[in-house]
Amino acid sequence: MAKETQYTEDNIRSLDWKEHIRMRPGMYIGKLGDGSSPDDGIYILVKEVLDNSIDEFVMGGGKTIEVSLQDTKVIVRDYGRGIPLGKVVDVVSKMNTGGKYDSKAFKKSVGLNGVGTKAVNALSSYFRVESNRDGKSASAEFEKGNLTGKETLESTSRRKGTKVTFIADETIFKNYKYRPEYIIKLLKNYVYLNPGLTIVFNGEKYFSENGLKDLLEDNNNQEDLLYPIIHLRGDDIEVAITHSKTQYSEEYHSFVNGQHTTQGGTHQAAFREAVVKTVREFYNKNFEASDVRKSIISAISIKVMEPVFESQTKTKLGSTEMGGDLPTVRTYINDFVKTKLDNYLHKNTVVAEQLQKKILQAEKERKELSGIRKLARDRAKKASLHNKKLRDCRIHFGDTKKENYLDTTLFITEGDSASGSITKSRNVNTQAVFSLKGKPLNSYGLSKKIVYENEEFNLLQAALNIEDGLEGLRYNNVVIATDADVDGMHIRLLLITFFLQFFPEVIKEGHLYILETPLFRVRNKKETYYCYSEEEKHDAIGKLKGKPEITRFKGLGEISPNEFVHFIGDDIRLDPVMLDKEMSIEQMLQFYMGKNTPDRQKFIINNLKVELDLLEEN
Repeated sequence: MAKETQYTEDNIRSLDWKEHIRMRPGMYIGKLGDGSSPDDGIYILVKEVLDNSIDEFVMGGGKTIEVSLQDTKVIVRDYGRGIPLGKVVDVVSKMNTGGKYDSKAFKKSVGLNGVGTKAVNALSSYFRVESNRDGKSASAEFEKGNLTGKETLESTSRRKGTKVTFIADETIFKNYKYRPEYIIKLLKNYVYLNPGLTIVFNGEKYFSENGLKDLLEDNNNQEDLLYPIIHLRGDDIEVAITHSKTQYSEEYHSFVNGQHTTQGGTHQAAFREAVVKTVREFYNKNFEASDVRKSIISAISIKVMEPVFESQTKTKLGSTEMGGDLPTVRTYINDFVKTKLDNYLHKNTVVAEQLQKKILQAEKERKELSGIRKLARDRAKKASLHNKKLRDCRIHFGDTKKENYLDTTLFITEGDSASGSITKSRNVNTQAVFSLKGKPLNSYGLSKKIVYENEEFNLLQAALNIEDGLEGLRYNNVVIATDADVDGMHIRLLLITFFLQFFPEVIKEGHLYILETPLFRVRNKKETYYCYSEEEKHDAIGKLKGKPEITRFKGLGEISPNEFVHFIGDDIRLDPVMLDKEMSIEQMLQFYMGKNTPDRQKFIINNLKVELDLLEEN
């Protein structure tokens, strides 16, 4: 008989604010990560500090924000009103303390719960806040949320505003590294949403004159767009709309009070509905919603009084009300789109004709594919039922918390041995495995029909649930896990081609990664090092005394599950797949996957020479 566990007063304890944040960081900033993903915790820390500076700008305090990144040190300086000098310590170290509870001061603020900077403070090995106002300055320094130094009031000639400096704690964010590309994207979103704001990042200025129109232009090559971007503005709302010539599914960028709601919410759902309704009424035809929205690329930003988000990281809006005397979010957006988009289409007949032609083409393709889509879906359900390709994770069966979505990962592998190793060593709550059979088809230039006809593509599409866009994406991270040899590289290229050809938004929105696995194991009887490069191998050999045993991993299947657990757990290394905005997707696919050309031959020869030079150096 099992011994009964004692439950007494001694089992009850109260954590202070910083202990609770450090013990349960996911409750405050989502997932931790190492900086390879744009929603990793270190970027949420940057965003939480920036949100306060943005709110100052919105309330008329300062037109410039300076951001500096020095290795792991982040500095954010605004020229707003500055924190009231007697409250500098309280604002960053006392829960439920802040100026945003006063709706007169912050009417449409992102951070209303007074948690943001406290979380940054608690999760930083070094944190300093300085406020300048009324010719005086006050500052405070912390380590892991503990006050280590407080400056008394002193006179200053520095411009008013707040300066925050922090270094994320490496004991919580292990082996982390900032990727400037992710910070730049975050900063660009802020300037798109705040006309008149300038953000300076490591000396580079970012500014937007045309708001969401600039966002769509900067994120897409103009050659990929069907017609000029429709840009509509109103009180507390702004939208930008166009359609792609090449991509199949829907793409949305949605924001609430300056917060990028990557998982959408009530405003995005209302916008999707409003576009369909307006288009149907304009053409006086009851088009299928999917035909209207096929290939749409759009952005929407609204401002809401006291928004309610579904998590502390504010990635999905739950509010149904705009606040004040305004109607519901759904009604407000519907009325705005109906009026403004309808007027635009009446005034711009060429765009209206292009849009109608696109919808009719989508309708034709849908009807041609209707039969095969049904068969493909039936096949996908049957294959999933028999667990033929997919080893799913428990989050999709209600066996773990839905807020763990940011940690969900699908590993796409090739071969039984590799998929077996990952399956045995994965975290069954959040990590799933999809096993390929052989090399995928080169899908460049093929129509969407091939996605349904090809078993591998059809089942992969079904596993991800992206047939109609990213709204139902089942995994936040889609990771290509192939051998680091020629065949493995070829499979990577073919899979990336599949996503570029049919689902480019998976890449655009930062969901696709390459799994880095060690090339070498260097060990003696006491220590083992896993090395991802020749340089790391040489360093490991230097650390071990005597003649260590060196193993060169030729494939993922050679790595035992006991070892693999290290490479897909806390120490996972992911290399994000990113698009080059200077080249259109069509140009990119044609160059790399089309017919052989002298330019591609030259590219291969030049890059092969670089690889050979590196090998000779090693």
